[in-house]
Amino acid sequence: MAVNRLGYVHARVTDLEEAIGHYSNTLGQRIVEQQDGRVYLKSWDEFDHHSVVLEEGGVGLVKLGFKVQTDDDLAGYEKRITQFGATTERMSKGENLAVGDGLRVVLPSEHVVEFYTEMEYLGTETGTWNPDPWPRDTRGAGVHRLDHALIAAEDPALVERFFMECLDFRPAERLISDPTEPDLVGSWLFCGQKAHDLAVIKGENGKLHHWAYWLDDWNDVLRAGDIFSMDEVSIDIGPTRHGITRGKTIYFFDPSGNRNEVFTGGYITGADFPTITWTTDQIGKAIFYVTRELNDRFTSVFT
Repeated sequence: MAVNRLGYVHARVTDLEEAIGHYSNTLGQRIVEQQDGRVYLKSWDEFDHHSVVLEEGGVGLVKLGFKVQTDDDLAGYEKRITQFGATTERMSKGENLAVGDGLRVVLPSEHVVEFYTEMEYLGTETGTWNPDPWPRDTRGAGVHRLDHALIAAEDPALVERFFMECLDFRPAERLISDPTEPDLVGSWLFCGQKAHDLAVIKGENGKLHHWAYWLDDWNDVLRAGDIFSMDEVSIDIGPTRHGITRGKTIYFFDPSGNRNEVFTGGYITGADFPTITWTTDQIGKAIFYVTRELNDRFTSVFT
């Protein structure tokens, strides 16, 4: 599989300085650069220039970026995406700060996704020579890296088919309405060996449900919950665990109302991983395994 990972999330916030306090001090990301009403952030265990871009002026998703292995892979994907019928355009080095040439695509769900092979290398905060396991000056929750994102689509099956046919993603898990007449409600897609890199659920086109950061283990998730309480972060749900992906989690909101997640656990996937299927009569257990109930916010709040 030649799509490496989710490389960046670019989102809007209503107040940039307030958002910087949340993402830098509470979550622990480092400010790499700030210019033209945008701030670029990276987590301590990420080596590329940035993983999150925040832009002042509203709320919600601007675009996602996925890093691809080679230019040949990118050209092959461009051909397949064009044949699929999605809108594409080439993007040039410099259009996005620190990002090289690439391909910009409008998904069937109206989300903008960019694919690129190069981003300026800054390195992790622990380095690659005899590194310590974590930096001593970690702030807040000390999130390790960007992990995944979840978007909404009026037709999740079409978006799933796009990622499978055009980009070689595979579904780790699916949520369907009824085994006899299955309507796809959600799909959790992977491009490497994680439980998911991108998920899509039924909802309004163009909307974002959340993006997530990786933490080492359950204790780190609980510690993050303490930090969120200290900083009076608005909690959606958690700490708890998922049935889908088996991940341990807290969902919470940034000051503008964008939903974030800290996430750990899950399983290892791969090309031979069999798709796990859940039915909507078990949706509570699928999403929040312990309580087996969804709160109203989780299924209704998108940005």
